[in-house]
Amino acid sequence: MTSETTQQSPMTAEPQKEHQWLQKLVGEWTYESEIIMGPDQPPQKGTGSESVRAFGGLWVLMEGRGDLSGGDASIITLGYDPEKKRFVGTFIGSTMTYLWHYDGELDAAGKVLTLDAEGPSMLGDGTTAKYQDVIEVVGDDHRRFRSRVLTDAGWNEFMTADYRRKRVR
Repeated sequence: MTSETTQQSPMTAEPQKEHQWLQKLVGEWTYESEIIMGPDQPPQKGTGSESVRAFGGLWVLMEGRGDLSGGDASIITLGYDPEKKRFVGTFIGSTMTYLWHYDGELDAAGKVLTLDAEGPSMLGDGTTAKYQDVIEVVGDDHRRFRSRVLTDAGWNEFMTADYRRKRVR
């Protein structure tokens, strides 16, 4: 008798190492951000907080609140699709109407998750553009988030944020 590899059903999946990696993000965080609004404008600096919780061991839900744009908020969902062998998720922001869809991969060192997305161009001309959100685990209590857009000149980073885990007292 030969043994066969059993494949998980997407309806009854067990957490895999990629799902376990996402658990590093769980916790209460504060952040400092810098956003470049345009080539002739100085960067805007902001602060905020984010609460990240596990959802069934397969997903994380990241809810952030900041002080830019009169009080911005965002929700990110992240998981891993074993069939696609890709990280998947969504992003919504309180200042926009577009639902962003993520598709990404983790680097070989297990430190940097690059999430690809496509959405409305920042030029406001009705076209779409390619974007990447990059989550880098710097340490157990520190991670960096960067957003960039693909232009004719290559990837142009327009936002960075450093997240620090809140200390439990």
